Amino acid sequence: MNPPRFVPGHVPPARTREACLLFAARGLELLVAEREGTPTVPSGAELPSLLEGAHFLGTLEGRDCYAVAYPKELEPPPGMKLVTARGLFMVLDDVWLGVAGRALAIAEWDVTHRFCGRCGQPTGLVPGERARRCPACRTPYYPRISPAIIVLISQGERMLLARASSFPDAFFSTLAGFVEPGESLEETVLREVKEEVGLELKNLRYFGSQPWPFGRSLMVGFNAEYAGGDVRVDGQEIIEAHWYTIDALPRIPPPLSIARRLIDAFIAQVQASRQAGGR
Repeated sequence: MNPPRFVPGHVPPARTREACLLFAARGLELLVAEREGTPTVPSGAELPSLLEGAHFLGTLEGRDCYAVAYPKELEPPPGMKLVTARGLFMVLDDVWLGVAGRALAIAEWDVTHRFCGRCGQPTGLVPGERARRCPACRTPYYPRISPAIIVLISQGERMLLARASSFPDAFFSTLAGFVEPGESLEETVLREVKEEVGLELKNLRYFGSQPWPFGRSLMVGFNAEYAGGDVRVDGQEIIEAHWYTIDALPRIPPPLSIARRLIDAFIAQVQASRQAGGR
């Protein structure tokens, strides 16, 4: 068995940081260097002034990885630029994209919890933990993860795909939404689908999960079957939704996303069923 390409960690190793991969983040943007037309993550030696406050993420393909917030007042160095994380979606593979997403979350946590939200005192890092703690009231602050659900709804050989108002491009995807306090994941699926397209569901089944850097969330995927109702979009989050067969699909999300994995799995399921039936 091949060793994992990324090994997570939070305790920095006792070795020089100059050769590390330094993921410098500003909001949902990442600082990258352009080499032969391809965006690459800079090394610590290229950004020495940022190394001291960087947070260890783990090792990626044998190289140490650190995350750090890129100051708002700094312009990118020559040969580098800030790009949106979504802009890296078609450039990096899933492992590199996962580390980049982890870096965005850690950098944001470090910036937004420099002061205690309860008493206003400066916080300090907790040795051996991924945490900041207030020395006055002892309140701890950990990186925030916002759980969200995503669900593919099927009816026989058809699946429901929708276009959200927030999508930058005119593509159709599965339905998704954030978990509210007091909800189970299953309750969130039923509520979101009812609110967004007015449908009832049955046979809800867990599919898989994926860390998602856009919103610092964890996407939890489900499959479900249509149980009743007519498609009625809410007109706010969802502006269009239709039933599609695998033979006539609209533009769908790119590979690597859990939405695409849900769609591809359904396509494979229908194709296997057709072959078994001799069609």
